[in-house]
Amino acid sequence: TQIASNASRMFFSLSDVQWHLFPAFLIGSVLGTIVFSLALFNIPLQFLPVAIACYLLLNLWSKTFGAFIKKFESYYLIGFLQTGLGLIVGAPGPLALSVLTKELESNDQIISTSAMFMTISHLAKIPVYLAITPFLSDSLLLISVMIVCAIAGSFLGTKLRIKADNDKIILLIKIALSSLAVHMLASSLVGQIMPLDLPTYR
Repeated sequence: TQIASNASRMFFSLSDVQWHLFPAFLIGSVLGTIVFSLALFNIPLQFLPVAIACYLLLNLWSKTFGAFIKKFESYYLIGFLQTGLGLIVGAPGPLALSVLTKELESNDQIISTSAMFMTISHLAKIPVYLAITPFLSDSLLLISVMIVCAIAGSFLGTKLRIKADNDKIILLIKIALSSLAVHMLASSLVGQIMPLDLPTYR
């Protein structure tokens, strides 16, 4: 459903997609899929959300950090990390969106290009997840209904976005990303302080 949501959002705003960024992100995504799928069961995961959340918050609101990290940011690296980490933590947070928000001035370009990046990241998960679990086919009806709803939501959202104020939308994107980062940070830290002690049954 995430593929349908992002792909339809991109489709409804094709003219705003910054296609010159596509090759670098795609190459990074392919490499990230290979590397992280090999490491899927061999790395500690508990601190990844903390690192991602801190990166998002600092990248959005700290000009000093933004100027420093820009020396190392590239869409090869962003594709590598966003797609690779997505295999492990499910949704690493839209890492590319925080960079696009700084580099592009139009909210239509930001949202449509981010949707293109997220489509690539989610497509990369399919072969890996199919190799891990055979049970996806059991939920085809539910998945189909969710896909239709996701496409309808993208269509409605695109129509509303066209009428919206550009500066306000960009501010809302930054606030939404910040809220996501704070939630990731809080959930991870609470999980470390109060780990679940689930009973085992024999």
